[in-house]
Amino acid sequence: MSHSGTTLILIMAIAVLAPLLAYGVGRKIPVPLVIFEILLGILIGPDVLDWAHPDALIDGLSELGLAMLIFLAGYEIEFGKVRGDTLRRSVWAWLIALGLGLATGVLLGGGYTKGVFIGVALTSTALGTVLPVLRDAGDLHGRFGSVVMAFGAVGEFGPIVAMALLLSGRGAGESTVLLAVFAALTAGAVFWALRPRPPWFSRIIAKTLHSSGQFAVRFVFLLLALMLGASQALGLDVLLGAFAAGLITRLVLTGAAPESGPQILEKIEGVGFGFLVPLFFVVTGIEFDLASLLDGGRTLLLLPVFLLLFLAVRGGPIWFLAPRDLDRKDQGGLVLYGSTALPLVVAITTIGVDDKAMTAGEAAALVGAGMVSVLAFPLLALKSRSGAKVLPSEQVTGSESW
Repeated sequence: MSHSGTTLILIMAIAVLAPLLAYGVGRKIPVPLVIFEILLGILIGPDVLDWAHPDALIDGLSELGLAMLIFLAGYEIEFGKVRGDTLRRSVWAWLIALGLGLATGVLLGGGYTKGVFIGVALTSTALGTVLPVLRDAGDLHGRFGSVVMAFGAVGEFGPIVAMALLLSGRGAGESTVLLAVFAALTAGAVFWALRPRPPWFSRIIAKTLHSSGQFAVRFVFLLLALMLGASQALGLDVLLGAFAAGLITRLVLTGAAPESGPQILEKIEGVGFGFLVPLFFVVTGIEFDLASLLDGGRTLLLLPVFLLLFLAVRGGPIWFLAPRDLDRKDQGGLVLYGSTALPLVVAITTIGVDDKAMTAGEAAALVGAGMVSVLAFPLLALKSRSGAKVLPSEQVTGSESW
């Protein structure tokens, strides 16, 4: 059997084993599923058992998994809740974090280029990782969940835009023009998505929803492919296209098939969380440079430093700009959820290592800090909010005005 086949079998075996472990451990302490996927990936990787060896095929599937994760994060955003004062606060919190992150990154990295990679990574939020925790805790659709979604969405979309502007290797002017072109294309797609769909569109969705035709599912993946292709053609990060595709897909399905939307999302999540997303996280573990991290010295010391910087750089502005209707327990939970980072950290450090702007050890320390944040911060957030006052969205709609 080829290396690709063996590695793929091992990855899917981990994808099956990880939920069993999460369920078993979860009866005593809730541990995010992604932790088991990454740790088991490290176990079968070159630095431990040396069983799995990614190649072009596995890396391609992994990149598609990351795109699917960002797509689903974009789809989760509910425009009726992410708006007004909360949106303004979340944008300002991220902009302040970007300034702090770039300054910290330059000082810590010893140069502008490396500092940009570190600084942008410190401003990210793992919305795709946080949302399942909120969903399982029953907080996703309340006021607190909508605030986390707003801050998390900006913390995921902002770094993607920053990557397109600062990490593309082009001049700022050229990058801005290309980003504006992509924004115009996205705005056009949003305008199209908001237009009423012809009657046959919803009829064929309903007719093929449970047949081999699966028109809606195929249409969603066409939208994803188009937005990925547009971002790639403009030389922008494909994650920008994936996030935009998620936003557009929600608008299309909400307008054209409001009754079938949840069922369509279940099918898309089945493909994403059932195959592509766990593959991305397992491959992240396989490619994790454990040897560089365990060599000790500065690399190992950087891990707790980066972990604290996630809280200081990203969490600090969130604490001061959290909506005033949240109590202190909710503010603390918002800081911890907003400071949770991993997928974009992996993407940014991968680009940094490929561009030789970061060493493998520095990337491992940053990714390792992201892994610890995914393990610790959501658990601390759940604990800090135990007994917090529940504030439904309906109670605060008056304060959410444009």
